[in-house]
Amino acid sequence: MKATERRSAIAAYKERKREAGIYAVRCVASAHVWIGAAPDLATIQNRLWFTLRNNSNPFKSLQEIWRKHGQDAFSFDVIERLEGDDDAAYIQNKALKNRHAHWVRKLDGIPI
Repeated sequence: MKATERRSAIAAYKERKREAGIYAVRCVASAHVWIGAAPDLATIQNRLWFTLRNNSNPFKSLQEIWRKHGQDAFSFDVIERLEGDDDAAYIQNKALKNRHAHWVRKLDGIPI
């Protein structure tokens, strides 16, 4: 890749529209469900799976179950997408926090 192509790709990545929301990580083998919130749903699964594969995930219960059952026992699902992507960051963060709490209660999940 040439330098100009690389700069264009980086610029396009930075300018892409981000979608915030709530997601669930489920383990079929153990019936556990972890609920998380992310300002960019497009990148969170890759980040989580990377930390889990490298045994560096900060959520001990999730990491332990991952080690016990392996990647094939897990699924990642977006359960809610937040609207209003033009909102200020603090408004979006508050909405994410509120919706995260709602889904943790509703699904009897483990917050991450």
